[in-house]
Amino acid sequence: MVRPLGELENAVMTRLWQWTRLVTVREVLEDLQQEREIAYTTVMTVMDKLFQKGWLRREQEGRAYRYAPVSTREAYTAALMNDAWETSDNPAAALVHFFGMMSPEQQEALGDALRIFAPSIFPPVIDAQDDDEAR
Repeated sequence: MVRPLGELENAVMTRLWQWTRLVTVREVLEDLQQEREIAYTTVMTVMDKLFQKGWLRREQEGRAYRYAPVSTREAYTAALMNDAWETSDNPAAALVHFFGMMSPEQQEALGDALRIFAPSIFPPVIDAQDDDEAR
């Protein structure tokens, strides 16, 4: 079961997911300080805990560590969604309710994902205009 990230953990992970490179505590601190007052030791502690929980990997460089995420934000989000879905006694009904809450953009993203995941079950949608031009 995936535990949701806390507010500061999420702020740190968001930066690391966006930067896609090894970063120091100082780099994260300086970026966070643009939004809030925060101490170096607080950021260092959060990043160390994220490392201990398996969210970050680190490499020693001199006396400091450089950190990078172990997986993507998308993988984290998928794990949270899966955990939530597993709590239902009726997974099909839970999905129906979930789909009913989706915006048109989210429904389109779901359709795209299903066409990638299972193209034989969910064939590509052909736009009527494209179909006319093909003739």
